[in-house]
Amino acid sequence: MRRLSIRWKITILIFFIVSFSVLLSGMFVIGDFFHTKEEELRQRALLTARTVSELPEIKHYITGTQNERSLINVIVERVRIIHGANYIVVLDMNKVRLSHPVPKMIGRISHGADEGPAFAEHTYTSKARGEIGTVIRAFVPVMNREHQQIGVVIAAYQLPSFIEVLASLKAEIFITTTLSLLFGGMGAWLLASHIKRQMFHLEPHEIAKLLVERTETFNAMHEGVIAIDTDEKITIFNDKAKQMLGIHGDVIGKPIRSVIPDTHLPEILTINQPIYNKELQLGSLTIWSNRIPIKVNGQTVGAVAIFQDRTEVKKLAEELTGVKAFVSALRVQNHEYMNKLHTIAGLIQLGYKEKVLEYVFHMTEEQEELTRFLSKQIHNESISGLLLSKISRGKELGIRVIIDRHSRLNAFPSPLDHHDFVIILGNLIENAFDSFQGIIDREKEIYISIEQNEEILSLSVEDNGCGIDAQHLKHIFDEGFSTKATSGRGIGLHLVRQIVEKGKGQIHVESEKGKGTIFTITFEM
Repeated sequence: MRRLSIRWKITILIFFIVSFSVLLSGMFVIGDFFHTKEEELRQRALLTARTVSELPEIKHYITGTQNERSLINVIVERVRIIHGANYIVVLDMNKVRLSHPVPKMIGRISHGADEGPAFAEHTYTSKARGEIGTVIRAFVPVMNREHQQIGVVIAAYQLPSFIEVLASLKAEIFITTTLSLLFGGMGAWLLASHIKRQMFHLEPHEIAKLLVERTETFNAMHEGVIAIDTDEKITIFNDKAKQMLGIHGDVIGKPIRSVIPDTHLPEILTINQPIYNKELQLGSLTIWSNRIPIKVNGQTVGAVAIFQDRTEVKKLAEELTGVKAFVSALRVQNHEYMNKLHTIAGLIQLGYKEKVLEYVFHMTEEQEELTRFLSKQIHNESISGLLLSKISRGKELGIRVIIDRHSRLNAFPSPLDHHDFVIILGNLIENAFDSFQGIIDREKEIYISIEQNEEILSLSVEDNGCGIDAQHLKHIFDEGFSTKATSGRGIGLHLVRQIVEKGKGQIHVESEKGKGTIFTITFEM
């Protein structure tokens, strides 16, 4: 069976709603019509009954002779016809009918249940069901000149039936119903078309499928994803985000601040600008996040945060600045040892055995001294490995990397760790390597110093490279700033500054164009 489209479903639904509304309105209108008609007939009945009761002939003939009393019906029938009443009955004080539309009823006693108050000089109306249907009856006493009651006049008008009302209003009902259904149907179709466009011409089952797919896609992501609307209520909170933040249960629809009190996501709604690659502290968790406003047709409708545990980001940064350097160091060492082996082989072939031994002892002693120093003074394998790799890298580039033999590293300042220091040292040393590009008139040297005591930890990386222009010094820590034409640069020193700020340290730069640069970073322990 073919499935109806959402447009037809909405159109049919609204059409039925309009039809029901028209029917309901019609019932109220007809009900109001009956009420109005009843009030109108009550007034007409009272007017007719009073008119008859005030006729002098009626007052005179009620108490007159039998012949005079017989004239009452003739007078009353003329009045009944003129006023369009269904019937007018005149009773004397003995409840004897002196007039009636049915001649055989004249002279008989009336036994109406609602006539009693009329014989006590009361004027009123009543609704009763009789042989001709439901009628409105007015009761008016007849008073003589001495203000004594001498009879009662009853005037009755029949209420129209429901079928008669519909028949009398059939033209109005037809026009109203036709116009209502016509314009209601047109409005329903236009509204359904608008809703269809708003839903990107998708059917409900397609939207449900997309919602399920979207949810599962977000849950499959390795990053945490949180989205909010303009009321700061959560619209997306994937499983990875719950796992990282220790959140349990369904939080969709809840205010973000009640779930994550120290959230930074609502500020994106205020500034209406994205913030990329920002380190944030959420409770005890340090994350690396991108926060972006969600815009639809140019209007901001929410904000989304995509974030990772910074531990993973640190590992990635460490790989970029340190671990890859280890691989490079192995390649350099292989190249270096091949050169040394070639030197040894040449000396042997030339017969200089004493020179061979002296050369081997010198190489061994130099390597062992550096290894002993790093093991004794630098109490972290990652930092030691980084420094060792940079020394080897410098040899390959023709740059002498010197480590101050008074250097010492025992512990890291809170809240930093070895990942942060790998990023700092790796970026500063790589920048120093880059500073020697195009320099051939001097011996290239990089001097590294790490000093630590109970109060402070100080890092210093000094080079005698090209230096930095004074106009560039205030921008070197800006994200994306670089004096090199290569794309993708300008990140390293920005990361260094963020880590220094996180550790509440200080960074100082001294540079002279053409002579070199000194970076000094100090942390309190």
